[in-house]
Amino acid sequence: MTRLILLILSSGTLLYAGLTDFKTIKEANQAYEAKEYGKSAALLKSLEVKSPQKEYDIGNALYKNKKYDEAIEAYEKAEGIDEATRLHNIGNSQFQKKEWDKSIETYEKALKLKEDEDTRFNLELAKKQKKKEEEQKQQEQKKQDQKDDKKNDKDKNKDNKQNQDQKQNKDQKEQEKKKEDQKNKDQNKKQDKQKKEDKKKEGEKKKSDSQKEKKPQEKEGEEEGSQSEAEKKKSKEEKLKEQELKRLMKKMGQKKTPTMMYQMGEGKKGERNENAKPW
Repeated sequence: MTRLILLILSSGTLLYAGLTDFKTIKEANQAYEAKEYGKSAALLKSLEVKSPQKEYDIGNALYKNKKYDEAIEAYEKAEGIDEATRLHNIGNSQFQKKEWDKSIETYEKALKLKEDEDTRFNLELAKKQKKKEEEQKQQEQKKQDQKDDKKNDKDKNKDNKQNQDQKQNKDQKEQEKKKEDQKNKDQNKKQDKQKKEDKKKEGEKKKSDSQKEKKPQEKEGEEEGSQSEAEKKKSKEEKLKEQELKRLMKKMGQKKTPTMMYQMGEGKKGERNENAKPW
């Protein structure tokens, strides 16, 4: 329905137009037929005359040239052209822009004005495209969600692995620390035990040395005791000798006391002198 109508000559507006305008319109029509849509639209815009038909034809040329936003502007200016036809072309431009909701609304407005097979077909096609796009978006979103879930699971597994590794390292360090503490504890026990044994040996050695030092003293004491006994014995013998001497002197009376020779070795009486005479 986007065909160049060029009914400008039939409108009363251009009855007084010059030959230049007719030439421009002819060239615009030829360019349109040659699919030179941009040239056709430019030639039509160069016309000084203002007409809904002119804007409509410009809209058709722009539509063919895929200038959909400019085409919509031209169609909206073409008030006075059949409204259903104008809305149909606006809907087509919106359809090409994939503005499904706008195109559906425009087609429905056109159908309310006039039932048209092409408009009805385009309306259903717009609804299908809208549904297809929504399903496609849902699928893409689902894929993205799955991708995100997979990434999250991967990150979670990575975090779990890191946490597990950290826990293992921590447990390993704790075990190593326990072993080291136990080793130090055992070593300290061993050192304490060795110190106790050394202290015990040292005590025993001191006791032994003390006993060794004590024995000579005891022996010396025993010797002193023996000497004391000997002295006592000797003293007793001397007393007996003195008593014997007194007895003899008493017996002799006034007589001269002979010389008595005694040996005092080991507490025994000395041998008698062979030259000595008895009295």
